[in-house]
Amino acid sequence: MEIKQQIGSRIKELRHIRKLSQEMLSEKVGISSKYLSSIERGKENPTLNTLIRLSTALGVELSDMFALSHHGKTARDLKGFIANLLKEGDTDKLRLTAKIVKAIYC
Repeated sequence: MEIKQQIGSRIKELRHIRKLSQEMLSEKVGISSKYLSSIERGKENPTLNTLIRLSTALGVELSDMFALSHHGKTARDLKGFIANLLKEGDTDKLRLTAKIVKAIYC
C-alpha cells in the first residue's frame, strides 16, 4: 500500500473512532464528502491546510494522522503503545478491550 493510501486509511480509522460519517467530517472541514472519500482511498493529495483542518475536526494532533503502522516495532514498543491507549479509554472501551484481549489469550 502506498503512502497516500496509508494516510487516507488512517484518516478513515480516526473518523470511525470518532463515530463520524464522511458527510459529518467533510462538513466540519469544509470540503465535499466526495473529496474526503477520495482522500481516504488515497486518490487525492490533500493540501497541508486540509490536513490541518482534518486533524482539528478529528481532535488529534497533525502528527497522529501520520502514525501509519506499528509494523516492525519491538514488543516493548507495542506494549507501551497499548498502555498509552488504555490510559485514554473510558469504562466502555476498557470493557471491550478486556473482552478482546481475553478472546485472544484464552
